[in-house]
Amino acid sequence: MPHTEAAMMAHEQHFNCSQSVLSAFAQELGLERDLALKVATGFGGGMGRLAETCGVVTGAYMVIGLKYGMTDPADQASKERTYAIVQAFAQKFKERFGALDCRDLLGVDLSTPGGLALATDQQLFSVRCSALIRGAAEILDELL
Repeated sequence: MPHTEAAMMAHEQHFNCSQSVLSAFAQELGLERDLALKVATGFGGGMGRLAETCGVVTGAYMVIGLKYGMTDPADQASKERTYAIVQAFAQKFKERFGALDCRDLLGVDLSTPGGLALATDQQLFSVRCSALIRGAAEILDELL
């Protein structure tokens, strides 16, 4: 199944943005889906609903780390390659969506009860977040 479809399916099952992105790529990169879902849980809503770095973005960074990350402290080349790809993802994502922070991407502050209620009322999680998830998966497919 294509990554975009897998990510969208996870989101439709009510997994958060970070879980949706990471789980779509996890198994082929050596991480069991259930473990990916657990690891990414705290990154939703801009990292624990703090409305900071978008969960789509943090999920993408974890995917990049799974693909290119270092496991040997002497392997600085892998670390630098990973950082370069993270930076390329961030640039492409910002060009496409205008920001990296959940608060800016959604136009509401999920860390407040009013902001969370507004996001729910405006269906931002199903509409805006879906577009961000799809976009992140597409960018990852380009970069990986």
